[in-house]
Amino acid sequence: MEATKHKIQDIRDISLEELTETLVSWGEKPFRAKQVNEWLWKKNARSFDSMTNISTGLREKLKQEFSFNTVKADLIQKSSDGTIKIGFRLSDGNFIEGVLIPTSKRMTACVSSQVGCSLNCTFCATGYLKRARNLKHYEVFDQVAIINEMAIENYDIPLSNIVFMGMGEPLLNYNEVLHGIDNITSPDAMGMSPSRITLSTAGITKMIRKLADDGVRFNLALSLHAATNEKRSAIMPINDSNSLEDLTEALNYFYDKTGSRITLEYCVINEVNDHPEDAEELAAFARNIVCKINLIEYNSIENADYKSSSGNRIDRFAKQLESKRLIVNVRRSRGKDIDAACGQLANKN
Repeated sequence: MEATKHKIQDIRDISLEELTETLVSWGEKPFRAKQVNEWLWKKNARSFDSMTNISTGLREKLKQEFSFNTVKADLIQKSSDGTIKIGFRLSDGNFIEGVLIPTSKRMTACVSSQVGCSLNCTFCATGYLKRARNLKHYEVFDQVAIINEMAIENYDIPLSNIVFMGMGEPLLNYNEVLHGIDNITSPDAMGMSPSRITLSTAGITKMIRKLADDGVRFNLALSLHAATNEKRSAIMPINDSNSLEDLTEALNYFYDKTGSRITLEYCVINEVNDHPEDAEELAAFARNIVCKINLIEYNSIENADYKSSSGNRIDRFAKQLESKRLIVNVRRSRGKDIDAACGQLANKN
C-alpha cells in the first residue's frame, strides 16, 4: 500500500523564530530568515522564485520543504462607477470575491473571511452558498495586498480602509481573521492602522465579548437589518441563538472594554424593514448602545424577491432616526452592475 504523502506546511504558517531556527539548521545565517520574511510580508512575494536576493540553492530548498499557497486574482470586473470586483482563486481551487471601492475621500477594500457562509441570511447572496471552509490568515492578507496593488495601479492611491464585509462570518473564523489583521497592521508587513479596519459580524455574542477581552483596536460593525427579534430572526436565523438583548449586552461590553463606537448596519429593504415603525424600533435599539447607524441601499439578488426601498423612502427613514438625535449615514450602492455591491457576492465565476 502506498504511503500517505506528507502534507507540506505553508511557509507563512510558521513564525520568524521558527523560520530562523530552520534556516540555521540548514547552515544558513540568521539574517537570511529575515530576508525571506520580508519577501513574504513586506514585499508581498507570491513565489519563492521572486525572492531575488536569496540564493538559488536556498530557494530550491525552501520549495522542497515548504508550500507557498498564494491567492491569485482570477477574474477582474470594473463597474461604471469605478468599483472593481476581484474573483480570487485559492490554491485548492476554491473561489472567493473581494471588492475595491474608490471614493473621493477613501480607497476601501472589502474582503472575505470564509469560502461561502453558514448563516443563511435570506437577503444575502453569499447566504445561499454552502460554507466550504475558513480562510487562512495569509489568504486574508493576500486579498488586501492584491487589492492594494490594484488601488495603486488604477487610481495611484493606496488603500485607506479595509472592511470585513465580504463572504463569510469573520467571527466564525476568529483566530485566522485576527492573525490576518495582525499581519495587515504589523509595521513589518503592511503597516495599516487598526483604526482603518472594520470587522462586520452578523452577531455572535460570545465572540464579540472575546474581541473585547482580547483588546482589539479595530472597529466593530453589527449587521442588524431589523430591530425586533421576530423580524430579525425571519431574515437572519442567527438571531435565534443570539438575541437582540444578548447582543446589546455584548456590544456594551465591547464598548466598555475598548472605547470604540459600534456601527449598526441596516440594509433598507422595501416593505420589509423600511416602515416608520421599523425606524422607531431601530431608534429604540440604538439608544441602548454607543453607536452610529449606516443605512445601506439593498441590492437585489437572484435567490430572493426583496427589493430596495426608494431613495426618498430611505431619506425619510434617515430623517426619522436623526430626529431622535442619532448619528446616521446613508450608504449608496457601488458596483451594482457587476454584482459587487453589499450582499451580492456569490462566486459568479
